[in-house]
Amino acid sequence: MPRKRQTANTLSKWTVDDDVHWGQNTRPASSVEAELRQEGDRVIMRGLLHLTEDGAGHLQMGPWSVLFDLATPIPSGLDESWVEINVRSESVTLHPYQT
Repeated sequence: MPRKRQTANTLSKWTVDDDVHWGQNTRPASSVEAELRQEGDRVIMRGLLHLTEDGAGHLQMGPWSVLFDLATPIPSGLDESWVEINVRSESVTLHPYQT
């Protein structure tokens, strides 16, 4: 009987070195749809912002989540709201990993 060969899933882990600066590189989103795009030397990410109790946050873009440090406080009431984060392209890194 032939054996099924199991293969690992290769996924990507995001790293973004830029912090969230409300009013500078982060603002309310004009649309409630996840998006990832590049404009010149910038990467723009739109998704749901989730704040953590330890002063960080993560942006949920569909099935992907990106962790951010908060350089400035996020206005109250914006936890789990749609935001757009604009960062330098060179601050974004993708790392492959297997499950």
